[in-house]
Amino acid sequence: MNEQIAITGLAVMGSNLARNFARNGAQVVVHNRTTAKTDALVQLHGSEGDFVQAPSTQDMIDALERPRRILIMVQAGRPTDLVIDDIAPRLDPGDVLIDGGNSRYTDTRRREAALRKIGVHFVGAGVSGGEDGALNGPSIMPGGSPESYAAVGPLLERIAAQVDGTPCCAYVGPDGAGHFVKMVHNGIEYADMQLIAEAYDLLRRVLGATPAEIAAIFAEWNSGDLDSYLVEITAEVLGHTDAATGLPFVDVVLDQAEQKGTGRWTVQSALDLGVPVSGIAEAVFARALSGHPEQRAAAAGLPGPSTPAAVDDRAGFVEDVRKALYASKVVAYAQGFDQIAAASAEYGWDIDRAAMATIWRGGCIIRAKFLDRIKQAYDDDRELPSLLVAPYFADQVGAAQEGWRRVVTAAVQRGIPAPGFATALAYYDGLRAERLSASLIQGLRDFFGSHTYRRVDRAGSFHTLWSADRAEVTP
Repeated sequence: MNEQIAITGLAVMGSNLARNFARNGAQVVVHNRTTAKTDALVQLHGSEGDFVQAPSTQDMIDALERPRRILIMVQAGRPTDLVIDDIAPRLDPGDVLIDGGNSRYTDTRRREAALRKIGVHFVGAGVSGGEDGALNGPSIMPGGSPESYAAVGPLLERIAAQVDGTPCCAYVGPDGAGHFVKMVHNGIEYADMQLIAEAYDLLRRVLGATPAEIAAIFAEWNSGDLDSYLVEITAEVLGHTDAATGLPFVDVVLDQAEQKGTGRWTVQSALDLGVPVSGIAEAVFARALSGHPEQRAAAAGLPGPSTPAAVDDRAGFVEDVRKALYASKVVAYAQGFDQIAAASAEYGWDIDRAAMATIWRGGCIIRAKFLDRIKQAYDDDRELPSLLVAPYFADQVGAAQEGWRRVVTAAVQRGIPAPGFATALAYYDGLRAERLSASLIQGLRDFFGSHTYRRVDRAGSFHTLWSADRAEVTP
């Protein structure tokens, strides 16, 4: 088997992936627009494996046996297109180009279709885990043709994180499926972090707990069913003290959260697909709100509620926040998996949601203990209509919902923003409602726009002649 792979783009992620491949037995041809990065990589880490330096694009091509496998690790968007335009004309049919960046799945679909015409396979591979994951085992979500995965899959599986002997890498589906799943992963990540931040804020503002005390609470939570990478590092961040001031680190960080766009893409895609991902959307909007300090300063004097009495049962409130965090996280994952299912149906990708849960168990940012339960839920029922109706999660969220409601009530009573908790609870209640208020919305739409409505007692579409005798007609 050809054990070669080339990597072009040797910033931190590209360099760490190159080292990971080399450590796992592949010959790695390394190329960068500036040779200084290539030289530095080989000088510092050349002893870790078999590296071949390629000063130019053509040198990189010439160093590879066919079928060639080339991983592109450059900035998403136009820079990726420029690299593809440079490499593709030099390739032969059967060669494989892999984009390991955070590309938008629509770009990946376009690129895959164009390269397919010249016989070159294009793989859009989502890579999660950051710098450490790239070096020591990321979660990898490759999409493309089955033939392309046969060519690159074994190498990708070898460098991926391993959980219970299973690689956190699996074939996702055709063309843009891999980058789509990575996008949704990032959307869930947005929601997860927002929920964690709300839990911290409530514990601090309602109980008056210090960051160090809250760090200890998160560390304890991480030993139970909230066991996850993000909960683990939350304890680390909250327990950190700023060396310059002696203050808790979290108190010297500006409260304006940035974003790179994948969360927005997730919400935009969900709107196009008609999938409610309200938890992810609220997380994106909360970051946007945080980034408008001038508006927040102007609104600082607006009236808020009178402060309710202090909480007597501190331990009980901590437990309620834990339940709210767990239940809201399940909602975020449920919405993300619903979006994957909708896109899979729309684009004919046939994505196995159980496999996606499997490859998210290690290496990636949203890795969590309950992904084993999610995998089992989709293994038990591939067509599961919602993760929330899987027996295990129905029981767990049902048991958590009273505490969840108390937390949302406490936040509202005290004027503490908790959009993640509140919208997740609203989604849960909307999903389980026997009848929704959408019936009135349909009546209003028919009144002002003659958009018609359907009835509960017979089939077909109907319209009421609102401006005439209000008789019902069949359009």
